[in-house]
Amino acid sequence: MARGEEGNGSPGCGPRTCGPVEVPTENEKEALDALRSIKRRVREIKRKLETAKEKEPLESELESLRKEWEVWQKRRESAARERMVILGHEDPG
Repeated sequence: MARGEEGNGSPGCGPRTCGPVEVPTENEKEALDALRSIKRRVREIKRKLETAKEKEPLESELESLRKEWEVWQKRRESAARERMVILGHEDPG
């Protein structure tokens, strides 16, 4: 095996344990991007609600976005915890 294929070249080191850790991680970036997108859409809907005659569809979409936000927020928290474990700041258990 060539040097570096297992992280930094040290025996037993994998890329997740000995290589540089990207902060935020790809999983965190994905979740943060999704949360930003949801927030942007919520702002658009709230602006439309001010002048809309038909509010029910917009309110329904807001409720759907709230649920989606909760899912992505949990994924972001999980990714942040995973990063902390990789960095050795938290126990994996």
